[in-house]
Amino acid sequence: MQSDPTHDTQTRAQARAREKSLGGPVARHGRLKPRTVLSSLRSLALRGVAVVAVSAAALVGFAALDVFATVSAKEGVQLVDENGKARAPRVGAVDGAFNVLLAGSDSGGGNPAYDIRDAALNDVTMLLHVSADHKNATVVSLPRDMYVPIPSCPDPDGGAFSTMSRQKLNTTLSYGGLACSVLTVQKLTGLQIDYAGVIEFDGVIEMSNAVGGVPVCVAGDIFDPYSGLDVKAGDNTLQGTQALAFLRTRHGVGDGSDLARISNQQVFLSSLIRTIKSADTLANPVKVYALAKAAAENIQLSESLKNVTTIASLGMALKDVDPAKLVFVQYPNHLEGDGVAPTTDEADLLMSALREDRAVALTGDTGLGSEAAGDTPEPAEEAADGADAGDVELPSNVHGQTAAQVTCSKPFEG
Repeated sequence: MQSDPTHDTQTRAQARAREKSLGGPVARHGRLKPRTVLSSLRSLALRGVAVVAVSAAALVGFAALDVFATVSAKEGVQLVDENGKARAPRVGAVDGAFNVLLAGSDSGGGNPAYDIRDAALNDVTMLLHVSADHKNATVVSLPRDMYVPIPSCPDPDGGAFSTMSRQKLNTTLSYGGLACSVLTVQKLTGLQIDYAGVIEFDGVIEMSNAVGGVPVCVAGDIFDPYSGLDVKAGDNTLQGTQALAFLRTRHGVGDGSDLARISNQQVFLSSLIRTIKSADTLANPVKVYALAKAAAENIQLSESLKNVTTIASLGMALKDVDPAKLVFVQYPNHLEGDGVAPTTDEADLLMSALREDRAVALTGDTGLGSEAAGDTPEPAEEAADGADAGDVELPSNVHGQTAAQVTCSKPFEG
């Protein structure tokens, strides 16, 4: 049967008109290529990656909100000036150098697992100075039994306490709270302290748990019934109550003094810094979140630190500090009566360097409670090799180490 040419012409004309009205040619149906198993798996995998990425981003967001909500919900400590007036908090992004005071309270935080204490003493007081370029940091450990002048401090119940010309540093927390500890250290060092916090025993436990334990070297067996520490010679990974006992032990290390405890604490803290900055921790979002959550729940912060931008900015600044440029140093002191007193010349040299924002280099040993690990060179030798031309060299009677140096705790030698 022959087709009608007139009909074919009309049909083609109608098709062209339809294509024009649709804005382009109409697809002709043909045979579709069958999807392979591999292409189906690829498509499914890409969808899975997208879902995981979105879920991970949401999890990070929720985790950050959870941490910051914890910080915001806690009452902050109002820092004051030398006249007792509330200081306007320095909040927001942090530019330039800054100082942070961290006090370790022996109160137990109300946990019945610890002894009931009449007053909270700051048995640990550390001052962190970070340089303006955020390339160097110095952590100064101030002995708890060091006699210092205490300025007029705010009374938590209102009013103010009188000045004291000579009192042990560890009384400041019970005397006027964290604000008093800050005022006292400011007066002693001449450094402006804008940020501060107090950590309790349980905070130490939770932070050591968060990173999966802190590896420490011990030069010999240590058993201290007072703190509960029981470790064997060699490498030990400490967390929980044993991490707390290690930081608290005094009778188990060196000569049994608080000064020996400071150098023993620096063994732990330097290893903690190396652990936190390791890829195993920083690349593990679960550990990062657990560490941030532990800090948020167990550290009482100054009002100046209850700000999301400020906390993030401080964290970024510390992230960039090379462990070899993070120096732990004991505040220069000498024995006096039943405590210690500042050694003026050495202390002035150290504090002048920090006030002028200059890095410091150690030339002395690590202190009474620690020693260089194994066949490694003494920390002073390593520090001298890594010192820059503009660094301030501290005298050999000033003790400490960098966060990069591996040291071992020395058992009690009574």
